[in-house]
Amino acid sequence: MTVLEQGQITIHTENIFPIIKKSLYTDHEIFLRELVSNAVDAIQKLKMVSYSGEVDGDVGEPEITISLDKNNQTLSVSDNGIGMTAEEVKKYINQVAFSSAEEFIQKYQKDADQQIIGHFGLGFYSCFMVAKNVEIDTLSYQAGAEAVHWSCDGSPQFELSESSRKERGTTITLTLQDEETEYVEPARIRQLVKKYCDFMPVPIKLDGEELNQHKALWKQSPRDLKDEDYLEFYRYLYPFQEDPLLWVHLKTDYPFLLNGILYFPKLKPDVDVTKGHIKLFCNQVFVSDNCEEVIPNFLMPLRGVIDSPDIPINVSRSALTNDRTVRRIADFIAKKIADRLNQLYTEQRQDYIRCWQDVGTFVKFGALNNDKFKKQVEDIILYRTTYSADSASKPKTPEVEVQSQEDDAWQEVSSGEVNQDEQGRTYTTLKEYLDRNKAKHENHVFYCTDEAAQATYVELHKNQGLEVLYMDSFIDTHFISFLEQEYSDVKFSRVDSELDNTLVDQDKAADIVDPKTNKTRSELVKELFEQAINKSKVNVKTQALKSDDPQGTPPAMVLLPEAMRRLQDMTALLQQQAAQFPEEHILVVNTAHPLIENLVEISQGSIVQGVGQSPSGELANLICQHVYDLALMAQRGFDANGMKAFVERSNQVLTRLTAK
Repeated sequence: MTVLEQGQITIHTENIFPIIKKSLYTDHEIFLRELVSNAVDAIQKLKMVSYSGEVDGDVGEPEITISLDKNNQTLSVSDNGIGMTAEEVKKYINQVAFSSAEEFIQKYQKDADQQIIGHFGLGFYSCFMVAKNVEIDTLSYQAGAEAVHWSCDGSPQFELSESSRKERGTTITLTLQDEETEYVEPARIRQLVKKYCDFMPVPIKLDGEELNQHKALWKQSPRDLKDEDYLEFYRYLYPFQEDPLLWVHLKTDYPFLLNGILYFPKLKPDVDVTKGHIKLFCNQVFVSDNCEEVIPNFLMPLRGVIDSPDIPINVSRSALTNDRTVRRIADFIAKKIADRLNQLYTEQRQDYIRCWQDVGTFVKFGALNNDKFKKQVEDIILYRTTYSADSASKPKTPEVEVQSQEDDAWQEVSSGEVNQDEQGRTYTTLKEYLDRNKAKHENHVFYCTDEAAQATYVELHKNQGLEVLYMDSFIDTHFISFLEQEYSDVKFSRVDSELDNTLVDQDKAADIVDPKTNKTRSELVKELFEQAINKSKVNVKTQALKSDDPQGTPPAMVLLPEAMRRLQDMTALLQQQAAQFPEEHILVVNTAHPLIENLVEISQGSIVQGVGQSPSGELANLICQHVYDLALMAQRGFDANGMKAFVERSNQVLTRLTAK
């Protein structure tokens, strides 16, 4: 073998990022991605020069072959691409990281459809993380070119000589380090190809088996895809997951090149909204399992793929975050998501409502964190409501629409304007709520955060024609404060925070009962409960609740004033503790309830007599405590001691009532 040249590898640090370090790649396995990417690059280059008429004859079918030799601890990656001459090897290999992709594209830039993965060009040297010796055998496509052999043992020393290679293309052979022999195992290589190279546009073979799917759905036109294509792709990316609610097909080539498909998954209550699930690609080469720097944080729970050669992947995370192009891409994605939701709301209202329970988390979180996104979606934020309209009808079976390629339009699907879901639950916007209730309670919003625990309070409002919004998702605690800032003239009251005047019968509350003491029924009831409960921090109030059926209203209710409750919740949040039920609260006793009226008759002249207590007075005292217990139970569950005391008092009341 004739040695053509010996010398030192030239490292041009002034032109590249300082990434010839092991710290650049946290995983050694990245080397295979880099080598296969360069092989795809070489094949794409051959296509481009072929289109320009510089190649004689047929270029053949593109192919990348991986070969393993356990005995010799070698791994080879071969391609039938453009190949290199001796001068090109010296220029593109010896001058470390001087990737030929940029120079090549400038020459053949008219063929813009053929993407070069050249951003990974300097990744060739990542193979030295796992190899103790690297060899290149290459033959250029150029007429009369001679095959070249290059070898290097990881030091700055290289050797360039003649090669016996007869076929156009390049083979890179690694002699693996002793501790890196996992990379001669076929199962390990299959796993890496699936992870990093599954969507590369060239077949990758091992022992005659084609390993990669090589169909990047996001590169295709939406008009050529059906719903099932999107669903199958999602199932492939995220096996064993429920089908997504809807998706957005992203496609733009100005002011940056970006393709992708983003899916809205069904959310679990314990979802971590800060964890990303979107896969980042660069020209179909897998880069990362998440796009935390590219995707706005409120869209982190989205899933799918983003592919852009304009994302600077070879820089640190901090630099990537501050990159202007990355910020513009993030804004573009957020806008397209908002456009998609607005279109769905307008064109397919029932589909939008069907998805709202999950999609609403994204929308609200986005409105809280991004002013631009908030302005785009503020009119399509929905709330489940107690309102019902006779004209409402059952929704139709929903369809999912996809984005078309032209002008970012969406395929039109007819939809009704019924704001109900499949269970007949009604949804409204805040604007609709405020407009609808101007006459009853202008600029006053009643809301519920726990449908089960606050059912009594909600029913009380409904019976008096007061509409209540259900704001019971985990994000709504923060969102209510946000709404109060946005709508400074609107008052937001939880149904258990106070009793609106509409709910109270003022006349009954003022009835005088005892001419001797001149005490009203309200005053007498207040004294009964204060003495029975004997808690200074419980503020007892007496009011007659309006109802056509007094028996159907609660005999007493516990109210938690809005400001005090929020302060306690905020304190608990800051201390990372569960919010405790406040000792200071209001007990509203319903003087219009038959039970309270009977209690007055039982207690008259028996409790406040100074010495001792009559049997009827003791019974009245137990009933007061029992009514208070029931009111507490409507607000929160008892702990072990509280439940034990409640059961004991309940038994005492029943025993007294059944005694002869």
